[in-house]
Amino acid sequence: MIYRRFGRTELKMPVLSCGGMRYQQSWKDSDPFGPESQKNLEATIHRAVDAGINHIETARGYGTSEEQLGHVLPKLPRDKIIVQTKVGPAKDAKDFLKTFEKSMSLLKLDHVDLLGIHGINNAERLEWSVRDGGCLEAALKLKEQGRVRHVGFSTHAGLDTILAAIADGRFEYVNLHWYYVFPFNWPAIEAATKLDMGVFIISPNDKGGKLYQPSAKLVELTKPLAPMVFNDLFCLLRPEVHTLSLGASKPADFDAHLEAVRIMESGKDIAKLLAPIEERLSRELEKSLGREWLETWHHGLPSWDRVPGEVNIFEILRLRNFAKAFDMIEYGKMRYNLLGSGGHWFPGNKADKVSEIDLSGCLKSSPHAAKIPGLLAEAHALLSGEEVKRLGSH
Repeated sequence: MIYRRFGRTELKMPVLSCGGMRYQQSWKDSDPFGPESQKNLEATIHRAVDAGINHIETARGYGTSEEQLGHVLPKLPRDKIIVQTKVGPAKDAKDFLKTFEKSMSLLKLDHVDLLGIHGINNAERLEWSVRDGGCLEAALKLKEQGRVRHVGFSTHAGLDTILAAIADGRFEYVNLHWYYVFPFNWPAIEAATKLDMGVFIISPNDKGGKLYQPSAKLVELTKPLAPMVFNDLFCLLRPEVHTLSLGASKPADFDAHLEAVRIMESGKDIAKLLAPIEERLSRELEKSLGREWLETWHHGLPSWDRVPGEVNIFEILRLRNFAKAFDMIEYGKMRYNLLGSGGHWFPGNKADKVSEIDLSGCLKSSPHAAKIPGLLAEAHALLSGEEVKRLGSH
């Protein structure tokens, strides 16, 4: 395993993290869990640790995950593992602390190495966190007490909110989205690096393209690497990125990612290995979408809350791009059909009523204002389907 210094925490972080939102039995934390589920979870944890993946990450919002981990983590050498849990911000910091206590009672640990304020996804949740007497202040008091070693935050927010949270200066690390199909948070990674923060990438396999079920076209484009291995190497090629979360549901789910680590350990020139793949992907994007669109599609787009009907124009066009260029239809459907039910984790609505909405005012800064309504309608026809509920929405 390869380890990287996790910013000013000084932790030696494995480049792969064992994420805890897939192997639990239920997304309802009150549900009982059976022996087969627990056996699978413990086998997954032991497989991770045996491979050198000693960072085990979960959250209060991950159903039975914390409780099930509480049956295995206390049996592991405490000084050999890095445990992270995450607690959502609350308007009243006392409620945040109550939730933290619940997490600790389930994990059966006297401290966690990393505590993340979970889901600083908008300005309101940022304000709950960083204001005087807020959740960050409460978390830092837990650090003073030795119950938490380091405090960070996780986010699905827009770039401005992420940058504002980083600029606060008190967080030691950040969990955020950044991967090949979503490069837009790179300025946040740069800002975190300047403050010597740890950088943890959320869901590079699922939200990063549903890469465990890649399209046949994407498989061809990333050869000789599997799409998942390509994406791992694409992210880890950047030294500013310290670890990737792998939401393993069973022990075998680590195999493809360990292949990426083996390639890194082999001494191969990763940039040289990836260059022809990135070139093929870029050529296909340009061939399918046109250079002008590819370079400017996102310019001047309003945020979802400034659009009539709260249509998430940016995300819908992004999903359309990859569906059209790489046949990533299933990924597009999975993400598109969360719109309207994702809450602050995935805000905004679908384009099902775009023909009834006048978008001319909100698109006046876009170079593609005239054609975007038609492209949104096309995306809806391509990606609409059964509504999807976000796992663990809270």
